[in-house]
Amino acid sequence: MKKEEIFLNDWERILIGNAPAEFLLEVFIRTTLIYILLLVILRLLGKRMNGQLTNLEMAVMLTLGAIVSPAMQLPDRGLLSGVLALLCALTFLRVTNLWGFRSNKAEQVIQGTETMLVKDGIIQLHTMAKNRLSHQQVFAALRNKNVYNLSKVKRLYLEAYGMFSIYEDEQDRPGLSIFPPNDPEIQTIHQHPAESSVACNNCGYTVRTNEAPGTCPNCKAKQWVGAVI
Repeated sequence: MKKEEIFLNDWERILIGNAPAEFLLEVFIRTTLIYILLLVILRLLGKRMNGQLTNLEMAVMLTLGAIVSPAMQLPDRGLLSGVLALLCALTFLRVTNLWGFRSNKAEQVIQGTETMLVKDGIIQLHTMAKNRLSHQQVFAALRNKNVYNLSKVKRLYLEAYGMFSIYEDEQDRPGLSIFPPNDPEIQTIHQHPAESSVACNNCGYTVRTNEAPGTCPNCKAKQWVGAVI
């Protein structure tokens, strides 16, 4: 469209566009057919498309949106090209899933692998940095699972599809409190200070002593807080 053809009071062009008004009925028919076909494709893709998606499944979902839009709105695009593209997306996901099922190495390349974030109550700082996660993001995931003491975490994994898996330690040991630091009142309700124990505020490493031991032997930080239990 040329600049001289644009008028701000041209409401017919703004509301309907350059296509004939009759094309609105065709858009309704196209949208209905594409919507029905998309429901069928999603059903064939499997129940995983309704849950937490992997990177591959997310890519397919975004591709589906790009596929159906031209087929519904552009008068010079037929429905068959959209149908063919949807079938290609379905075939691509099925083939890659089958490839990953038959080969563990292929599955790791396609889906990714889990990452350990906490081991025996100690934050694995190098893996957190690699995955660009902050302390508060990890603590929020733990609080969401009703875990408020870092020493209660035997293992914390970041799964390949972005969810957190937590395995709790059955023993009660002194550790770093993961309650929000700006709400000390809630800490006194659910926790009490551990005797003769301090925890590294950076990684959660805990030692039994009445005084801060200087540099943390695990992460070399110097910020210590009283451990809780």
